[in-house]
Amino acid sequence: MVLPGLFILAVVIQLVYALYFFTRILFLPLARTEPGMAHEPVSIIICAKNEAANLKKNLPAILAQRYQDSAGGRNYEVIVVNDASTDNTAEILSELQAQFSCLKIATIPHDAPRSLPGKKYALSIGVANVTHHWLLLTDADCAPARDTWLAQMVVPLGDGKELVAGYGGYNEAAGLLNAFIRWETLHTFLQYSTYILAGKPYMAVGRNMACTKDALEKAQRSVIWGVLPSGDDDLLVRVAATPHNTAVVCDTAAFTWSDAKATWREWAVQKQRHMSTGKYYKGGIKLLLGAYGTSHAAMWVLFIVLMFTPFQKAVLLAMGARCIVYWALWVVTGVKLQSRRIIYLFPLFDIGWMVYNFAFLPYITWKNKQHWK
Repeated sequence: MVLPGLFILAVVIQLVYALYFFTRILFLPLARTEPGMAHEPVSIIICAKNEAANLKKNLPAILAQRYQDSAGGRNYEVIVVNDASTDNTAEILSELQAQFSCLKIATIPHDAPRSLPGKKYALSIGVANVTHHWLLLTDADCAPARDTWLAQMVVPLGDGKELVAGYGGYNEAAGLLNAFIRWETLHTFLQYSTYILAGKPYMAVGRNMACTKDALEKAQRSVIWGVLPSGDDDLLVRVAATPHNTAVVCDTAAFTWSDAKATWREWAVQKQRHMSTGKYYKGGIKLLLGAYGTSHAAMWVLFIVLMFTPFQKAVLLAMGARCIVYWALWVVTGVKLQSRRIIYLFPLFDIGWMVYNFAFLPYITWKNKQHWK
């Protein structure tokens, strides 16, 4: 009776977790603003290292946002930090600067002494060059969904919030890897957005997040800021977030879209870097996330084992109840995040996520990925 008992415990943990956290996605509010409405001025920061092609493709849409001051002029600036690029990033930026007066360029020489590792140093240069208190962070490979992206993302800052988590999705392409990346991104958003709504913020994605300058500078002064070359998004939330100063925006106009990695190897390297930050989450958050991941893995392993025992019918019933709840919530999330075309793959990816966690366990628990680019 030990294995059936453990299986039921895992299912109960999964259901309690979903009902307490994930059901909050049903009530996730949309951003509130009108295109062109006057707001506080904003500084958009992009750190770029050998991103000439992405900057040429995506930066014009960022530079053409509808976000005006009372006189009808652009009420924002875009600071691109050229981090010792060896491609033609400098030329692309120079051409765009001639077209858009709101573009500022900060260049880091190859031989510049660095006080922080990787992207952290480039971001510090970007912050040193901003002129506004409201900041919006994104990456060179990200394209805003609409020309009201900026206006939507900073609405919570106007309501007194200090951190705003947005959604950074991936463009659809052929292949199972692309579908899994889009599902995993959807699943991650479901997790961190509902944690924020529950007053337990623990992460955001640097592809699309807003904050105040004070919040980012507070994170930069913290002891843990320099432990990794990336992870600025999660560590910013780790240091500066409170149950009441963080918001999430889920309006489709506020999304950013990027091209996903094309090979399993490239994606694995990217995930190793992303997951290196998890060990620096607060203890309570690590306990909750660990309970979720552990119960998920135990549930599937025990389900397979118990299907060959006399407990088969009871196991099927319990697993069926759990899957109905989870898959329904994932469908709702998929609709909200414009990911309807992968809905039919949710059962496969439910099992795949167990394999994913086993594969990246070393980076979740103790290893650090020490390179940005």
